[in-house]
Order: sequence, then structure tokens, then C-alpha cells
Amino acid sequence: MKQKIKETVTNKNIYIGIAAVIAAFVLLLILFNSIIMPWYTNYEEGLTVPNVTGIPIEKAKATLKADGLEYEVADRNTNELFPAGFVTDQQPRPAEIVKPDRKIYLTVNMKYHPTVEVPEVINLSFRSAKIQLQNSGLQVGSVSYESSRFKNTVLRQSIKADEVVEKGTKVDLAIGDGLGDRMVAVPDIIGMELSAAQQQLRRVGLRIDEVKYQSKQNVAPGTVIDFIPREERVVIGTTLKIIVAQEGQESDFSNKTTNDKNE
Repeated sequence: MKQKIKETVTNKNIYIGIAAVIAAFVLLLILFNSIIMPWYTNYEEGLTVPNVTGIPIEKAKATLKADGLEYEVADRNTNELFPAGFVTDQQPRPAEIVKPDRKIYLTVNMKYHPTVEVPEVINLSFRSAKIQLQNSGLQVGSVSYESSRFKNTVLRQSIKADEVVEKGTKVDLAIGDGLGDRMVAVPDIIGMELSAAQQQLRRVGLRIDEVKYQSKQNVAPGTVIDFIPREERVVIGTTLKIIVAQEGQESDFSNKTTNDKNE
């Protein structure tokens, strides 16, 4: 028995075998660390993330694809510093090292429509109204002149004060021509249709302000039966209240403004 143990201990083949096993294990470990793991994790194949912020989204997509990266539009916002459809942010950030096919998350700018409130410019001078509209981010649209003793004064504006509109919207203005001190004869409009009476008044520089509907027997509905003030001559630019025949009971003055006042 002792002889067998001695022969085993002194057998060189055993030591050679053990050494071979150890060498194989070490070699396998080296291969695993230097070849297998780097290949599995794409070691030394990292990509530098390009800067696609501040360029159109289509160009950003093409750039990322060409560099071996994926993309996804993760968010959309409004940023007046960038045109619509431009990339405003990206994750990961530019110059970071990432694996191939890594997804880059993009934020894209939406179409930006800033809004403003329309100021009240009625009764201001044309010059002051123009400055106030421009300071509010608006533009003066068409300018018309109407008979009024208040020369170069805004009589009407096409968009009401405090209304919210897009920045840059045009506001049309009606301006007084300063001829309101001139007297004109009031045309005979009694018995006319309302539309015809309106045209007659316009020709001499007068306007219809309000309309009162009143029942009147033996008179066709829509016919002018009276007007206020009942004067033969008035200052040019004067607005009249017109009384028009209507079937049924008498009604009060309507608050509805006619076309004369709105135009």
C-alpha cells in the first residue's frame, strides 16, 4: 500500500496532467476576458453621438441613421428660438459614447403661434393708435376715412379691444376726416325701404346708428316711417335712429348696430 502511494506521488504524469488543467483554465480565462466578453459587449465599438440639435427633424433622422443609431421623437414643445420642425433637444447628449443601434430621443419644436390682446384705440389719434398697435405686436390694416369733425381720430377698429389674436394680425381702422362741421340736408327717406334709405344717407355723409321697429297699419313692413333727430339739416357725420314699419306690437330700439356703423 505504501509502495502504491509512493509511486502515485512520484508519478510525473499526474503533475503534468494537473499543470495542463491549470494552464487550460488560465488560457480559457484569458480568452473569456480578452475576446469573448469584449465581443459580447461590443467593446471598442462605441459610437460618438452627433449633434442634431438645431436642425430639421428629417435631417436629424438621416444623420443618426448614417451613424448607425436609432431615433425616437420623445416630446414636442414650442420654442420661439427655433423654426417649426427643428430639433430643440436630444438624449443622450452630443459627443457621448454609446453602443451601435442606440436609440437617441429627440424633442421637436412645434409650430409657434404667439398671441396678444388687442388694445383699445378708438378716440386716439391715428398716429397714437398706430404706435399702440405696433407696440402690442399688431399691424395697421386698411385705413378708411369717414365724415367726422374729429380729424385724424380713430372712429372704429375692426377687432374689438381685449380680443386675443395671433401676433402680427392686421387691425383695420376708420379715421375721421375733419369735415364734421359742415351742415348737410337730410334726404327725404320716409316711405323708402330701409336699404334704400341707408344708401341715401350715405351719399350725404350720414349714417344709421339704431333701428326701431314699430307696428304701422297700411304700411309695408321694412318701410321707413320716421327718423331721429327730425331735422332738415344736420352736421355731416351725424348718426340717425330710424323707425321702420313692422307687423305686430311696437318694439324698443334695438341694440343691434346697422351696416352703416360697422363699415
